[in-house]
Amino acid sequence: MARIFVVDNGGQWTHREWRVLKYLDVDTEIVPNTTPWEKLADLDGLMLSGGAPRVGLEHTLGACGDYLKNAPYPILGICAGEQLMATHYGGKVAPGKVPEFGKTELILDDVKGGTILAGLPEKSIVWESHNDEVVTVPPRFNLVAHSLNCPVQTIEHESLPRYGLQFHPEVEHTQFGERIFRNFIDACRK
Repeated sequence: MARIFVVDNGGQWTHREWRVLKYLDVDTEIVPNTTPWEKLADLDGLMLSGGAPRVGLEHTLGACGDYLKNAPYPILGICAGEQLMATHYGGKVAPGKVPEFGKTELILDDVKGGTILAGLPEKSIVWESHNDEVVTVPPRFNLVAHSLNCPVQTIEHESLPRYGLQFHPEVEHTQFGERIFRNFIDACRK
């Protein structure tokens, strides 16, 4: 059984991320974002939850930078978690030209969906809740998907197991949310 913890960055749907992992038979816990890295060193994976408004622009949140720097295992950043990941690795976050709330159409840029979106169709419906977004993809990250109003919906590092999603796969309105979670769990088991 994989051990994947969820780092609570104050997101409104952190418990849903935990619940989906539990449903998929993962050993999981929600931990504060101030948890020392050493207490998370023996996991199989980590999720950085979304966060309070504008957290992506603050560029720091608890010990998330330590996790990104030290973890040899996969990390999935969701919403503000993706924004924190992007800034940590040299990307840029700014207010979105059109903040997105509710459903939007996700469009794959990588037709195979990379690792995290593998098996998804070219277009699908996802659920959004953000004011800020990644506007410059970090070096060595690939753009995997976009939407009409958000040019950077999904990113993946070219060699490290790092994945970022601007949208929320944990909510039932995201069409292939469970598949995305399973893709991440599979990456954590390798």
